Amino acid sequence: MVGSGSLPEETGGPEVAIVLVGGFGTRLRPLTYEVPKQLIPCAGQVALYHVFDLVPSSVRQIVLACGYKAAEIESYLEAHPYPLPVRVIREETPLGTGGGMKNASEGVSDPFLLMNGDVVASVDLTRMIAAHREHGGLGTMSLFEVEDTRPYGVVALGAEDRILRFVEKPEPHDAPSHWINAGVSVWSREVLDRVPTGREVSFEREILPGLIDSSDSRGRHGVYGFTFREFWEDAGTPERLLHAQRLLFDHGQRRRIPLSAGTGPSVRPPVSVGVGCRLEGAHVGPYVTLGDRVVLEEGSSVEDSVLMDGVTVGRGATLRNAIVGPGASIPPGAEVRGKVLVREGAPQG
Repeated sequence: MVGSGSLPEETGGPEVAIVLVGGFGTRLRPLTYEVPKQLIPCAGQVALYHVFDLVPSSVRQIVLACGYKAAEIESYLEAHPYPLPVRVIREETPLGTGGGMKNASEGVSDPFLLMNGDVVASVDLTRMIAAHREHGGLGTMSLFEVEDTRPYGVVALGAEDRILRFVEKPEPHDAPSHWINAGVSVWSREVLDRVPTGREVSFEREILPGLIDSSDSRGRHGVYGFTFREFWEDAGTPERLLHAQRLLFDHGQRRRIPLSAGTGPSVRPPVSVGVGCRLEGAHVGPYVTLGDRVVLEEGSSVEDSVLMDGVTVGRGATLRNAIVGPGASIPPGAEVRGKVLVREGAPQG
């Protein structure tokens, strides 16, 4: 584990990955009043661990820049250890993307990875890091092409994938391209010197534009893009989280858990089923994640959905495009489509 003493110098690849998990998950409420969005499962494991699975072999430690519900994330990490060491750095007040990375930067390697905590992607970080070394820039950002650029940061690319301009959340007529910041990047450690300490800072709005024509003390100059095309999603809304699950299942990034109990359920894969579930004559799938101890009663049907631990679905109920929080009960015969549901008595604000 990287300590707080001398900092590691540049190696063949980043030894530390900073993962930003400071957001409130407002677009997934009311579920995120109880569960941080990074701990909502999809395709058989929590969203945060899909991000962890992207890190290359050079990484020796993951550091979480953690704000909202840090205690819940720490508890999950303790109960479900990840193969790499994970260190949680709490924010006492919201610090934004730049302030969060600065707050979590003690002992960071040169270069280091920066990752958003809700991204599902096919980006090959080994190849991206090789491109970063070849270009010799301050940073390299993964880029994915989308039709609607309004929710994202957008770049203009020049020769050799040099980033010439970056615009955060532009209107369509102001977008310089359809290549967006895909939320995974590699940076020179000196970039952190540009981030003010002790206040909220947007890395994308306040810091990144000034890096495009800047150099560090080693002569690394400018910022480059690394484009990829297979799949990408920001799993920050119900619709996008379920789309991320479909992408992960379809591209083979799934954890299969055998059915542990049931009386002849009709299962249409891909489906991930947790421990201690009872599927009593239910119809399940495709594109379904069931947490532990989920009960699906006779004649119920679940498709394209996520049901967290301890959910009960009553006899004959139907769920489509639903996300159901831990311990919730769906009444017999109910029809649920396109909703986020929580248990009775769960926090509502």
